[in-house]
Amino acid sequence: MPSQPSTTLETFPNPQADIDYTIRMSIPEFTCLCPKTGQPDFATLELEYVPDKRCVELKSLKLYVWSFRDRGAFHEAVTNEIVAALAAAVEPRFMRLSARFNVRGGICTTVVAERRQPGWQPPQPVALP
Repeated sequence: MPSQPSTTLETFPNPQADIDYTIRMSIPEFTCLCPKTGQPDFATLELEYVPDKRCVELKSLKLYVWSFRDRGAFHEAVTNEIVAALAAAVEPRFMRLSARFNVRGGICTTVVAERRQPGWQPPQPVALP
């Protein structure tokens, strides 16, 4: 039986919850519909987050992203909706979603949305000689 889109995001326990590390994912096949014209919008979603107690399970993320395929949504709204749902599911220390939409009407749009736990600070970058 083929998979179906789903709005459920599954998680699993962070195997290294005692340290800060970054998970980065590229999702190059995101699609939704323009709410004005009904034409498809295509984007690459770049997700990066520092997990706390939970991580997002990849198959559920794929099915979640698929659930937008037939929905009308403005770029700004859909980006913020996705990051809000992901942040609610995994409660990360930090999360950033960059949605890079392909050209439409001669304009490429990138929307960046972030969430962070109160008080969380990123570690100092390491500069090697």
